[in-house]
Amino acid sequence: MDYVLTTMFFLPLFFLLCILLKILDKRRHQNCYLLDYQLYKPSDDRKLSTELSGDIIMRNKNLGLNEYKFLLKAIVSSGIGEETYAPKMVFEGREENPNHDDAIQEMEEFFQDSIGKLFQRTGIRPDNIDVLVVNVSMFASMPSLSGRIINRYKMREDVKSYNLSGMGCSASLISINLVQSIFKSNKNKLALVVTSECLTPNWYTGNDRSMILSNCLFRTGGCAMILTNKPSLAHKSMFKLKVMVRTHHGSKDEAYGCCLQTEDAQDRVGFHLGKTLPKTATRAFVENLKEIAPKILPMRELLRFATLSLARKTLQNIFGKSFNATRPTINFKTGIDHFCLHTGGKAVIDAVAQSLNLSQFDIEPARMTLHRFGNTSASSLWYVLGYMEAKKRLKKGDSLFMISFGAGFKCNSCVWEVVRDLEGDGNVWNECNIEDYPPKTLENPFMAKYGWIQDHEDIETFKSLK
Repeated sequence: MDYVLTTMFFLPLFFLLCILLKILDKRRHQNCYLLDYQLYKPSDDRKLSTELSGDIIMRNKNLGLNEYKFLLKAIVSSGIGEETYAPKMVFEGREENPNHDDAIQEMEEFFQDSIGKLFQRTGIRPDNIDVLVVNVSMFASMPSLSGRIINRYKMREDVKSYNLSGMGCSASLISINLVQSIFKSNKNKLALVVTSECLTPNWYTGNDRSMILSNCLFRTGGCAMILTNKPSLAHKSMFKLKVMVRTHHGSKDEAYGCCLQTEDAQDRVGFHLGKTLPKTATRAFVENLKEIAPKILPMRELLRFATLSLARKTLQNIFGKSFNATRPTINFKTGIDHFCLHTGGKAVIDAVAQSLNLSQFDIEPARMTLHRFGNTSASSLWYVLGYMEAKKRLKKGDSLFMISFGAGFKCNSCVWEVVRDLEGDGNVWNECNIEDYPPKTLENPFMAKYGWIQDHEDIETFKSLK
């Protein structure tokens, strides 16, 4: 009788313990770790110098004096230096009529370099990969780019592949979010994420100012990374994903149309950057911050902000418009150690820095990435991360805030926890003489070389000089 009573008493406890252990084991396998990543650094013969950039602009027969002045102003204020990279067809003078094989070659060069180096450094074999996600927004091939990677590296027949397009500069975080979702329902998986942009078929040769701008900003680049949810690899990983927030304003016409691949008046395809882009980006950014702030900041900071906001509103109700107190701001540095900003341009970096009250030290990685590599679309964030790592800023336990913007219009952000002290081994920034950054001056040499354009108002005189 005592045995029966004992069994009846402990059996429910045993079942509860089994359920608890199952829940804990499931949560343990749902973590998303970044094991390693490899940035793409093209060969030095692909560097886009001031002189070569001028030659490319000069041979565009569709540009006139006013367009030259516009481009000069845009390039000088862009924050981009002389060592960014461009696709091969630009150096061959074929930007007006690139072919399909040119685009495939641009992608294949990146795949061979970065994915190959990543497998070699991590010791992970291609047939170990369970999930493959490729995001290249403005180029689609048949078979898909993910299919080409599977073929090149002879991956398993049951590998789950995804090929994302049209997601813009925020695509890499979307890819990671996809992997994160897969990890939640599948144990012990390895995922390869490949992020880049193909410039070859998207180099604009017309004279629409809203489309010329993309030629000034976008450059060749890419990143391959391996993620896992294997608890056994947690200690070897670099980062652990803590939170991800995605904001999409595509339902608003103004937001949807501010970044758009379309045709100009002469039916030339280009990437339109509208005048409403800054306002649209600000709105999406604010919405994103509202959602992610409570998830990443300490309670004391949230209470401080709420108290000051309530006090300000109360005093305004009492004293009316005559009470002009400064609007309180949230101090994100109370919960974040490092800020990895999208390098959409100097104005974008400065605007985000002002909104978050960041110092020059905080935005140095983004500004140096823009200067050295330009805007490499969805892979830009990882060059910023690489700079921080090469500078040995990332220490165990630090939190890293990533912010990206993309066509649609989207603002995506996430927070990573640094798992171990990072020394920058295998980082391409070490090949760029990282000890020389930041340089003493970021002055763009375009004005010194082509400033004479501003002195000419007569089109005929300009043509004779050209």
